[in-house]
Amino acid sequence: MKLWRNFITFIAVTFFVCAGVFHAPVQALDFNTVLQASPRMVAAETNRRNAADDLLTTEFGQKIDINNSDIRDFRELKGFYPKLASIIIQNAPYEQVEDVLNIPGLSESQKERLQANLDNFTANPQSSVFNEGDERYNAGVY
Repeated sequence: MKLWRNFITFIAVTFFVCAGVFHAPVQALDFNTVLQASPRMVAAETNRRNAADDLLTTEFGQKIDINNSDIRDFRELKGFYPKLASIIIQNAPYEQVEDVLNIPGLSESQKERLQANLDNFTANPQSSVFNEGDERYNAGVY
């Protein structure tokens, strides 16, 4: 038992001696020093806009653009997602909204659904921003 007590005492003393020898003083970080040492960023005003921003100022932001919207935008309309939305996207571009009624192979119920929702659509010219690759079918948002 005496040997065990001596061993524990030895370990404790060794720990405290090492802690005192290798102890580094702790200081709070002075943010003023950090800010003075790093270069300041200057924001430049620009009026750059891309094609997507320009389309958002039109009906595109309020209605479903049958030439540029992706398949997920049709989820709000009952009976459109995913089948009828895919058919609309595959047959784009359209000159005007009513052209969706002329898609070949539509059933009568699909035509009725389209007719009832024509006021929810707009037909802007196709933009490469929204039509490159297969993003209209799979926008990569999960």
